Amino acid sequence: MNKQVNTQSNYIGPFLTMVFLFLIVGFLTTANGQFQGPLKAAFLADAGQLKNTLATLITFSWFLAYPVCGNIGSQWISKYGYKGTLIRGLLVMIIGLSLFFLSSSFTVLYPESHLDLASSKVPTGFLIFLCGSFVVGASATILQVVINPYLTACQVRGTQPIQRMAIGGTANSVGTTVAPYFVSGIMFGGLAMEDVQIGQLMLPFVMLMMVVAIVIFVLMRLSLPDILETRSETGEKAEHDKSVWSFRHLTLGVIAIFFYVGCEVCIGTNINLFVLEDLGMEISTITLMATLYWGGLLVGRLAGSSLSTISPRSQLTFTTICAACLVLIAMIVNNPWILVAVGLFHSIMWGAIFTLSVAHLGKYTAKASGVFMIGVIGGAILPLLQGMMADWMGCWRWSWSLVFIGELVMLSYALVGSKVIQQAE
Repeated sequence: MNKQVNTQSNYIGPFLTMVFLFLIVGFLTTANGQFQGPLKAAFLADAGQLKNTLATLITFSWFLAYPVCGNIGSQWISKYGYKGTLIRGLLVMIIGLSLFFLSSSFTVLYPESHLDLASSKVPTGFLIFLCGSFVVGASATILQVVINPYLTACQVRGTQPIQRMAIGGTANSVGTTVAPYFVSGIMFGGLAMEDVQIGQLMLPFVMLMMVVAIVIFVLMRLSLPDILETRSETGEKAEHDKSVWSFRHLTLGVIAIFFYVGCEVCIGTNINLFVLEDLGMEISTITLMATLYWGGLLVGRLAGSSLSTISPRSQLTFTTICAACLVLIAMIVNNPWILVAVGLFHSIMWGAIFTLSVAHLGKYTAKASGVFMIGVIGGAILPLLQGMMADWMGCWRWSWSLVFIGELVMLSYALVGSKVIQQAE
C-alpha cells in the first residue's frame, strides 16, 4: 500500500525529483520542435508546396498525444500510484526514442522509400519519425499528468503552489533553452540546412535512451510518497459520481491551456520557419532566436518563483496583456525579434492557468490533471493551422494573428473564466 506522508519536510526530495523530470520534458519537447527546420531540409526536399504543412506535422504528432494519453496517465495514477506511473511513462519514452533511431537508420538503408501524396514525395523514414514523435509525446503527457498535481499538492515549507509550479517551470525552461543548441550544435554539428544528413541522428538518440534508462534505474530506488488526497483509489467512485467537467473553472481552464500551449509552440517552433523563409536568416541566427525565446521563459519563471504575494489571476492578466501587445507590434513592423520577447511573458502562464484550473478540486485533482492535458492539443493544432495559413498566404507575417487571438482568449480566462463557481465538497 502506498504511504501517505503528512510532514512537509518529507516532500523536499520528491519535489526535487519532479523538478528534474520537468527539465527532461522541456528538453525533449523543444528538441522535437527544433527538428522541423533540419528535417524539412533533409526529408522534404520533394514535398513541393506542402513543405510547411508537413514540417509542422512533427509538432502536431507530438502534441496529439496529450488528449489521447492524458486519461491513461490519470488511470495509471489510480492503479499504480505516482511513482509507478512515472516509471511506466519513462519506459514509453525509450520506445519513442527508439522509433526516432529507426527513422534515421531506415532512411539511410532505404533512401528511395517514400509515399506519394498529391504531387509531394514523403520519405517513409519521415513517417516513422512522426510515429516516434507521437510516442515520446505520449510519454511527456503521462509524466506531466504526474508532475503537475504533485508539484501543486506536495507541501514544501515556505512555498505556495504557484511558486512550486514556477520552480518546476524554471527547470522545464532550462531544458527548453539548452535543446536548440543540442539539436543544431551536437546533433547537426552547426551545419547549414542544406548540408544536414539524417544519419547524424542515430548516435544522439542512442545516448538519450541511455540517459532515460539511468533515470529509471535511479527513480526505482528513490522514495516517492503518494499524496492520497489528490487521487481516487482504483475502483473508487468520486462522490455522487460528479463529472470533473462539471467544474466550470476547470473546463474553461482546458480551453485556456489549449491556446496557451498553441501560442507558445507557434512562436517557439514556427519562428524558425518564419525567419528562414520570409527573411532568409542564417541558421546561427535562427538558433539564437529560439534560445532567447526559451531563455525568456527561464528568466520569467525564475522571477515568478519569488512572487508569493501576487495572485495567479493577477499574474495571468498582466502577462497576457503584455504578450498580446508584443505580438501585434511584431506583425505590424514585421520584426521577429519582438516575437522572441514574448517568451518572457509566456513564462508563468502554464503554472497560473493550471493552479487556477485545479483550485478547490480535492480528490478530483489527479483526474483533473489528466483532463487538463487534453488542452495541450493546442500545441498540435495551432502551429499546424499557422503552417497552413503561411502556405495559403505565401508568407508567415500575418499568420501571427492566430497567436494574437490566443493571447486574448487567455486574458478573458484570467478576468472571468477562472472564477470558482463550484468546488469539491
